[in-house]
Amino acid sequence: MNAPTTPSTDQTDNSAGKLRPTGGQLALAENIRSGAVRETDRIDTVPASRYTDPEHFKAEKSALFDRLPQVLCPTALLPEPGMAVPHDATGRPLLITRDKKGKAHVFLNVCQHRGTRLVEGDEVQCASKLVCPYHAWTYNLDGGLVGLPRPETFPDLDKTQFGLKELPSCEAGGLIWFAPVEGANFSDAETLGEDFSAFGMDRSHLFRRKTHTVKGNWKLIMDAFLESYHVTRLHANTIGPFFKDGITSGDSVGPHMRSAVGRLEEVENVDFTDMEELRRVVTFAYQLLPATIIVPSPDYINVMVLMPQAHDLTLVEDFMLIPEVPATDKARDHWERSWSLLDGGVFASEDFRAAELGQQGLESGAVSEITLGTLEGGIARFDETVQEFLQGSG
Repeated sequence: MNAPTTPSTDQTDNSAGKLRPTGGQLALAENIRSGAVRETDRIDTVPASRYTDPEHFKAEKSALFDRLPQVLCPTALLPEPGMAVPHDATGRPLLITRDKKGKAHVFLNVCQHRGTRLVEGDEVQCASKLVCPYHAWTYNLDGGLVGLPRPETFPDLDKTQFGLKELPSCEAGGLIWFAPVEGANFSDAETLGEDFSAFGMDRSHLFRRKTHTVKGNWKLIMDAFLESYHVTRLHANTIGPFFKDGITSGDSVGPHMRSAVGRLEEVENVDFTDMEELRRVVTFAYQLLPATIIVPSPDYINVMVLMPQAHDLTLVEDFMLIPEVPATDKARDHWERSWSLLDGGVFASEDFRAAELGQQGLESGAVSEITLGTLEGGIARFDETVQEFLQGSG
């Protein structure tokens, strides 16, 4: 494992208009070029109960998902001012908005009059105002109460005291984060945002989004993106043939993990300072605590937000980001084929299915602990990080 690296801020070559990688991304790529093949020098183990015990899951929910800053969605979900989308899968009735000034907000989707759900559904809506369906109390997209019917029936009501309940949030590098509690520290989000801006994620177009129901523990899904051992095997009929077996490198940004896997292309004479060339030969993956996975492919990016519902049930919302709106039928067909390959094939049929099969096997009690080889060290490090937060030292 490499020492944590702080990304540089020089991401764009203004003279050529090219995106440039950060220092941390370059360091991982150079490790790939030098033939780095091990993440650790030892065999590790993780108790199976950490995937199967409902009480352990409750502790994780409390220490991680009820406390830490976490990704909700890409910026591209709300690309323009005057947009809003309800979001319920975290277990809270959330409402994400982009106000008329372009600022993103995360509110509780609850009218401050009688507690009614303010916006229904789960699709993005375009609106300049939010109107409660019960009594038509009306809010701006910045959360302020701006009107109500028969105001004389609420004598001396101070509308400034009845704005929507806003949760701490941060928009950086093409992602919208929120925190379920006050006093959240979003410094990691801002640091990682430099990496994601280097991929152009903050200027991307949302091509598709889909929510998958996976009958497996959330960490079994994370595990698939924390090691390279499975790539040429599980994905033998899809993306496996594009990668070198076991040529991998990884480091961390705070509690978050960053990794890179070498593709089959020759890297010796590639200009790693050109992000387009770099992405052609190295595939990065980000594992953001508590449960977000970001995989930039050569010409698009998948953002997967994991939302655990039970110890053996996880919702995964997959977003596919592309550089720009498709201008032709040929371009749309290209992106549709890419979406089908990754979302429906690699993720749903292979990674998510492997998580479900792993859950079934671990629940049987046949294995008391999972065994991790030298190409699976990322799983052991992630488990150690989770345990630190459970013990209050994270």
